[in-house]
Amino acid sequence: MIKLSTGGIEFRCSLPALSGYLLLFGLLCSLGLWQLSRGEQKTILLAQQQEASNAEALDLTRQTGIDSDALRYRPVLVSGHYDAVHQILIDNQMLNGKPGYLVLTPFLPDGGQPGILVNRGWIALGVSRDVLPDISISMVAQQVRGRINRFPEPGLKLKGAEIPGETWPVRVQVLDNKLLADKLGYALSDYQIELDPAQSEGYQRQWKIAVAIPPEKHRAYAVQWFGLALTLTALFVWTSSRKIPRG
Repeated sequence: MIKLSTGGIEFRCSLPALSGYLLLFGLLCSLGLWQLSRGEQKTILLAQQQEASNAEALDLTRQTGIDSDALRYRPVLVSGHYDAVHQILIDNQMLNGKPGYLVLTPFLPDGGQPGILVNRGWIALGVSRDVLPDISISMVAQQVRGRINRFPEPGLKLKGAEIPGETWPVRVQVLDNKLLADKLGYALSDYQIELDPAQSEGYQRQWKIAVAIPPEKHRAYAVQWFGLALTLTALFVWTSSRKIPRG
């Protein structure tokens, strides 16, 4: 038993109780510090993303083997033509509370490198799922401008959601570029180009620079963990203290 007294207050607790308090206090503080660290990492990541988006557009024509993660959000240009016959609709995409699709169209660069899926934006579902929207596009030679990004990721991945249908345009819930490449009969790059909003032949495009959890939320979580540590300390002191009787 540990006993301390000062100013007419006696503090008394057992060694196991003190050990338990110190363990929980350390854990809560560690979680708070971890959240602060994550918030700082996200701040740096957002700054890097903003820097990449403001960089000069990189011409991908005739370039192979690029590091798509290092170039994420970088503006790019590429010359070639769309494969208008084979297009992909990513299902269950919500915008402003309305259901719809993301339209991804393969683009074949002039340099002969793997095809690149160009995300042309969001289009509304329409009156019925049985009637697909008109997403026709020209196959003339052109130059497209956009930014490099990873493929869209669903919040919940269901089994078989990545398997494309038999007819074009195919409708999927999860994009698997390897499965699509097998169906297309030619290689696909491991990234998408989000079509610049100023480019024609696109739909609603509200591309954002974001992370799943923003830095502010990590800091808010840190405050909660530190608050719990403070509350735990107050409760421990309160339950372990008593006034020393006079006389």
